[in-house]
Amino acid sequence: MSWSAEQYVAFEAERTRPARDLLSSIPAEEVGVAIDIGCGPGNSTGLLAARFPTARITGIDSSPDMIAAARERLPGIRFEIADVGAWSQAGRASPGADLIFANAVLQWVPGHAGLFPALVARLSTGGWLAVQVPDNLDEPAQRLMREIAADGPWREKLAGADRSRVRIEPVHWYYGLLRASCARVEVWRTTYYHALEGADAVVEWFKGTGLLPFLAPLDAVERADYLDRYTRAIERAYPESADGTVLLPFPRLFIVAKHR
Repeated sequence: MSWSAEQYVAFEAERTRPARDLLSSIPAEEVGVAIDIGCGPGNSTGLLAARFPTARITGIDSSPDMIAAARERLPGIRFEIADVGAWSQAGRASPGADLIFANAVLQWVPGHAGLFPALVARLSTGGWLAVQVPDNLDEPAQRLMREIAADGPWREKLAGADRSRVRIEPVHWYYGLLRASCARVEVWRTTYYHALEGADAVVEWFKGTGLLPFLAPLDAVERADYLDRYTRAIERAYPESADGTVLLPFPRLFIVAKHR
C-alpha cells in the first residue's frame, strides 16, 4: 500500500479541520517535547508548531512520500520515517513527551488494547495524549468498498483488504482503557459533513485513504473496473444536491487524556 502526499492534500482543508479541533481541545499551555505520529505531509505538524512555537517537535510517518512532503513544507522541523506501532514500544528509557498527537493514523494500527497504554507510557508525568480516528467503517462509502471487493473477479486478490483498517471500539471502551493510567480522559464523537463536488470527488477523497488497500493489489485494468463500479455505487448512495454537491458524512472519534 503506497501513500501519496499529493492525493492526500487534494482535500487538505477538510482533512485538517479535525486536527484543528483536536488541538484546540488540549488544555496544555506549554509543551516542551511534542511528537506528531502519523504526521502525513505535515499539515497537522504545522498546527502544532503554531500552537506551541517553542516546542521541540518531531513528526513520524511510515510513508517516505509523506515524510518528503512534510520536510519540504516545514524544513525547520525534524521528521522521521517510522512505524507507529513499533515506535510506541521503543525508547521507554528516553525522556517522555509532553504531547503525543495522533491525527487520523491509529485506525491503521492494530491492537489498541496494548497500543494506547504504550503511548501513554511514552508521556512525561502530566503529558497529554491527543487522538482522532475516523470511525466510519459502517458508512456507505466504506461498506461499498468491501461489497465490490467481494463481488468481482478480484475477489481472491482482495480477500484481506478489509482487514487493513482497525474497527474502532465504543467510546466507553477507550475511556476505561485510559482511565487506568490517566488522571483525566475526555472522549467524544463528531460527524463532519463535507460538501464535495459530486460522486467523483467522493471517490477522489477515498483514493487517498480508505480505497488504498483495495486498489493496491489490482492491475491497471482491474483498478479502472473497480473504480468504475465504486463510482456508480457512490452515485446511488450519495445523491447530489440541487447545486451538484454531495454531503459526505464522516464520523470521527476524539480522545484527549492526561498522564498521571
